Amino acid sequence: MPSETTASADADAGAATAVTADTAAAPAVPAVSAVDEELAGRLLAAQFPRWAHLPLRPLLPGGSDHVIFRLGDAMSVRLPRGDWAAGQAEKEHLWLPRLAPHLPLAVPAPLEVGEPAFGYPWHWSVSRWLDGGTPTHGSLADPEEAAADVAAFLRALQGLALPAEGAYGLLSPAVPLRDRDRTTRAHIAAVGAAGAFDARALTAVWEAALEAGDRGGPPVWFHGDMHNGNLLTRAGHLSAVLDFGGLGVGDPACDLVVAWTLLEPGPRAVFREALGADDAAWARGRGWAVTTALSAYTAYAATHPLVARNTTRQITEALADATP
Repeated sequence: MPSETTASADADAGAATAVTADTAAAPAVPAVSAVDEELAGRLLAAQFPRWAHLPLRPLLPGGSDHVIFRLGDAMSVRLPRGDWAAGQAEKEHLWLPRLAPHLPLAVPAPLEVGEPAFGYPWHWSVSRWLDGGTPTHGSLADPEEAAADVAAFLRALQGLALPAEGAYGLLSPAVPLRDRDRTTRAHIAAVGAAGAFDARALTAVWEAALEAGDRGGPPVWFHGDMHNGNLLTRAGHLSAVLDFGGLGVGDPACDLVVAWTLLEPGPRAVFREALGADDAAWARGRGWAVTTALSAYTAYAATHPLVARNTTRQITEALADATP
């Protein structure tokens, strides 16, 4: 994985997009993209010729959702790999400039949205480059500070005014955990039969999440795919939040997944207290951690060692956190 990129957000595939339901999930294995440097260069030259002279370098291995290029020193180009990632360019271009001034960490700054052309069927984007590395629990200069910083970002996001009624274009719908029940139980059975994880313990965590019920109160903004692969650090300190493809309005419990992908028990407690998550929200968040990790693990772990490692940690931490 690259150590510095604005596009590492989906390169980990460490957790499937949290807001998808059973019937709306991304394909188990992303399609092989036909996008190469030549096509990206043609799209750029035809639609944004002012940047066509800049060097265009592929970011390898790229992301599970996007083919990514670095454009010069200050920009990135992201092209969706398939239908499941389509729409993110337009969503980020519409919403991030409105949200960014009110958030305590940097977010991508979209510059342009490209149109389908030359047989390429989806909108694509050019954004400013954000330097940084993908954090792990062992790379943070101060894990409790990082926990507080993530909580502060989510509090700020949740506190923003909602769009006017009827102006929710491109935002992801809130999906109740129960809508993922069938697939989650199938994944639990599969990993249990393979001896990868304790199916009984996973079922207990999942059923506790369902029993926590739906969130009361008005809807709020959520990021929708909040895990360590969608964060950046500089010198061990959190600096940016990436990949707003799952941005939506509803129950923000899906964003608690970061507690089990990035944080160890002590900082995790700091995060929970700073965010003010009650028992029901925490149970739902743990359920999101389990269901998204199982989705990614069953889809990618056999062929992607990094995904296997990240999702194994996510599941292990969620199970340990649920143990009295």
